[in-house]
This record gives sequence, C-alpha cells and structure tokens, in this order.
Amino acid sequence: MPNSYFQFKQFTIHQENCAMKVSTDAVILGALVNEAFPTQILDIGTGTGVISLMLAQRFQEAKILGLEIDQPTFEQANENKNNSPFKDQIEIHHLSFQEFSKKNAKNFPLIVSNPPYFPNHNKSKNDQRNKALHNDELSFGDLIKGVVKLLDKNLGAFWVILPPRQMDDLERIAAFFGLYPKDFFELRDRPSTKVLRHVKSFTFTQSQKPIPSLITIKNNDSSYSKVYKDLLKDFLLIF
Repeated sequence: MPNSYFQFKQFTIHQENCAMKVSTDAVILGALVNEAFPTQILDIGTGTGVISLMLAQRFQEAKILGLEIDQPTFEQANENKNNSPFKDQIEIHHLSFQEFSKKNAKNFPLIVSNPPYFPNHNKSKNDQRNKALHNDELSFGDLIKGVVKLLDKNLGAFWVILPPRQMDDLERIAAFFGLYPKDFFELRDRPSTKVLRHVKSFTFTQSQKPIPSLITIKNNDSSYSKVYKDLLKDFLLIF
C-alpha cells in the first residue's frame, strides 16, 4: 500500500485522497522544466500539487496557478501547498482546463502538464482513478487548443511528459495548431531497457527537430545514475 505522504527536502506531499500518488513522471517533469525566470506558470491537472511545489522551489519569483478537476484531490493539493514554505506563490483552482481556457485571456510564459493519457477503455471501478488516468476528461485536442490560447506567443513554452506513442499523437496535434518541439528528453529505467517516457517542450517557433537527451534512473547494477541524482538532489531525501 502506498504511503499516505511523501517527504521532500523542503515540503511534504500528503496523498491519501488522491487517485494518482507522487510518481517518477511528476518529479522528473518538475525538475526538468528549463525556462529562464518565468513569472507566471500554469500547471494543468495539478494532482497532489507536487509539480507546482517543485516549480515554486525552483522559481521563487514565479506565481503558479494549478488546475484540478477532482474535488478530493483539489482539497488535498490545497492543503499541501498551504502547509509548505511556498504557499504564497501558488493558487489552486477547482475546475477543468477546458472551462479555465474558455474564461481566461491571460497569457502564461510557462505551462506544464503531466496529463492523463489512457483512452476510454479497460477502466477500473474507481471513478477518481479513471479521471486521473484516462483522457476522456481532457483529450489531447482540448489540451493543445487550450495551451495555444493561453501560452505567450513570443517566449512561451509548454512542457509535458507522456509515453512515446502518446507523445507522438500529441506532437501531431500540436503541429496542426502551430506548436513545435524544442527540448526533448528520453527516460529509461536503465541504459539497457526500453524508453518509458518522453519529456518535451513546445513553442510557437518551428526549428530543427530536437535530438533527445537520455535520462536513466538507474545504472545497470541498480544503483541510481549520476544524471538522476543530480536532477533530483534538491528535492529527494535519498540524495
């Protein structure tokens, strides 16, 4: 059974009321986002609030807005940020991204998301977990259309983490709406294993297709890799 909380170096994530617990995907994305001094950040589907809190720790001049559609998860994310040293930097709103993007005209220099990506099949009986895992609540089309509306047209970057096949699907939709990949990371568990996730940033500037940088979590002997330790040393107690 997963722990009811996850202790980071500068904050604690309680997660007993969240369908999706703190994951490697979330902490990798929170640590990898590489934009120069963003002043406003939008976190789509904030979940436990872990990515918002990591970004608040990294970018201490930034104001961060998290969106969460699930009521118990929203309440817990709010508690997590209120009990952190970064509570004044973060606001969390209980609404869908589609509703937010319709009502909001503000532009963000940085948008991040660790989105649901399973299509509408093989669902469990847990509605909260289905909402977190399955993309019928937020399709890739709705995600990209909202990002295109809200992202700063000059300097804005959208960072996202997905499995490779789903990232290919998202990239095709993004290109149709004029968003193109800039940064590209491949995540593997070990050097000899398959690629588990792609992390990409998208901007409105079309340039040469990026060459992926490899991140391995562990070495072949099961010890943590240097790149993984260096990436997360400011956050995880084990480093």
